[in-house]
Formats: sequence, C-alpha cells, structure tokens
Amino acid sequence: MLYWLLFEQLHSTWGPLRLFGYVTFRVALAGLTAMLLTMVFGGWFIERLRAFQIGQYIREEGPKWHQKKAGTPTMGGVLIILSILIPTLLYTNLRSPFPWIAVFGLLSYGAIGFIDDYAKISKRQNLGLTVAQKFGLQILAALAIGIFLLPLHSRGLYSTAMNVPFLKQFRPNLLLEGLLGSPYTYPFAFVFFLGFVICTLVGTSNSVNLTDGLDGLASGLMIIAAGAMTVLTYMGTHREFATYLDLERVPGGAELTIFCGALTGATIGFLWFNAHPAEVFMGDVGSMALGGALGTVAVLIKQEILLFFIGGVFAIEGISVILQVASVRFRGRKMFLMAPLHHHFEHLGWEESKVIIRFWIVGLVMALFALTTLKLR
Repeated sequence: MLYWLLFEQLHSTWGPLRLFGYVTFRVALAGLTAMLLTMVFGGWFIERLRAFQIGQYIREEGPKWHQKKAGTPTMGGVLIILSILIPTLLYTNLRSPFPWIAVFGLLSYGAIGFIDDYAKISKRQNLGLTVAQKFGLQILAALAIGIFLLPLHSRGLYSTAMNVPFLKQFRPNLLLEGLLGSPYTYPFAFVFFLGFVICTLVGTSNSVNLTDGLDGLASGLMIIAAGAMTVLTYMGTHREFATYLDLERVPGGAELTIFCGALTGATIGFLWFNAHPAEVFMGDVGSMALGGALGTVAVLIKQEILLFFIGGVFAIEGISVILQVASVRFRGRKMFLMAPLHHHFEHLGWEESKVIIRFWIVGLVMALFALTTLKLR
C-alpha cells in the first residue's frame, strides 16, 4: 500500500520518497514496524487474553515444575501474525506473487494452530486436534502452496532446481526435468515435487511447534532463523549477489525479503513478553504459523537443504521426538528421559534458563554455519 502510494505515485514530488524503491530500506522499516506493533500492543493484548480467560493448560505427563505455568495467557501468536501481516501489506510491492504465497503459508498454518488452541481451551485440557486431523490440515495447506507454485514455474518465475550447500553445479530439479523430459508428460514428477513441498512445510511447522515448550525458546530460535532467512532471501533474489554466489535465483522474489524482515521484527517484539518467566505463550497458533512461514520461504528461495541448518535446533527437536517414539515402539524403552530434547536436559537437572540460552547458542552457531556455506560453494 505505502509502496504504491509513496514510491510509485509520489516519489517524483519529493526526493527522499525514492528510498521506498530500495528493498533494504523497506526491510528495515518492516522489521521495526513489526517489532513496535508487538511491543506497543503486547501488554494490552495480554490483558485481553486474561480477561477472556485464555490460559495455557499444561500436560500432566510433562515436567512437574511446569505446572506452575498453568493459566499463563496463550495464543499470543495472533499478535505475531498481525504484526507480520500489517508491515508486509504496507511495504511490499503487492503485484509480486511471492509475498502473497508466504502470507498464505503464515495464515493457513496459523489457522490450524488457532483451531488446535481453541479446542484445548474449550475442552479445558491439553488435548486439541487429533494427530490425524492436524497432519491432514497441514498436508492440505502445503499441497495448496505447491499447486500455487506450478503456474509460476511454467511462466519462468519460479525454479524447481534446488541450491545444494558446497556444490555449485549440482542442482537437482524437483520436477525431475532433464531426467523424465517434460513434467507435464510424467505425473510422477508432480507427485514428487508436491511431496517434497509437503514434507518441508509439515516438518518445519511441527518442529517449531514441538520446540515451543520453554519460555522464549522457540521465539529466540525463530529470531535467529528468520534473520538468517532474511539474508538468504536477499542474496538469492538479488541479481548480482545470486550470480556471484552461483545461487539458483528467484526472479521478482525480492519483495519476499520484506516479509522475512517483518517475521524477524515481530518475533523480537514478542520475545519481550515471552522471555523467562513468560507473561504470554505464543500457542500453536504462533508456533505453527511461524514454522509454516519459515518453510514456505525456504521453498520459495530454493534453500530447503539449508533450512535444516538454519533451523537446526528445530530439526533436532523434531528428530528427537521421532527417535523417542521409534525407540519405545521397536525397543520397548526410551532413548531420552523425555522428548522433545529440551525436556531431556531439564530432567538431567539443567535450569530452564540454562537450557534456553544454550539452545539459542547452538541455533546461532548453526545459522552462521549455514550462511558461511554461501561463500564456501
């Protein structure tokens, strides 16, 4: 909106308005606006949640010392979503399809989380959607995003070739072009591409959701991941940087960087209230929305492999749950004292704040490693 008004319509009337033509300027504005929206309205929003008695229910099988958190306002993710959405609509060139796809990823997974949170609150227990219901809705949302991308690919606006760390020339094509010929002749190519998109988005969304178990843990890690993704998006959509780093470029995808900036800023603002001891939890509406948005951006800029490192702690948390379930089922005993992994360290005697800070450090190291691979290629 503001991009159209201040740059496209009015920049010739006053020179400084030309700044709105620079992506970097609008990224900074989006990040600051999102952060301020979250921080300014955070206190009021928390009071509204308390007034409506929207409190967190703590699962009984979890650490007993977490029971004192029962009743803490939850569903703070609604504020995060709004704080991302507003600057994205204000500062992006809305003619670009990429911010709209990212917004769809944010809102669709946020809606699934909202339904899950609402079910828990209405039942007054930590039981929302069933696993089948949750996965079914997540798969449908991911499938829709994959289908949105196919027309963009046919118009030459979106590449299905992946960037691979350390390897310049190896760029596997998810539509199997070059192996099977035209993907329109081989339906298997579409199934393979859509399946990959589904695995990326569903895996990322659930991993962030599983990590959101300690005060500020998921928020801090998301700041790191979203910040790194902002850098990757800018590099991968800038003609000169993409050429220099030999990245699979996304033509016209620069506007997606503004969305990433808003994602980072909103999470920074939310951490102000979510830091230990938390005044509010983001709930499934927040964690699923953030995970869905992060996965969508990775798919759009073709950095699905680097996402594993950028969101390294998220991935480790998700894998720890899979390993725990598999170990109990096939070996008859647990691999960890408790899953996700952050609860394992709590049971080892680590203070909650120590687990949080150390996981942040690991997340930062992994994100920095992911960024260094750009040059190492």
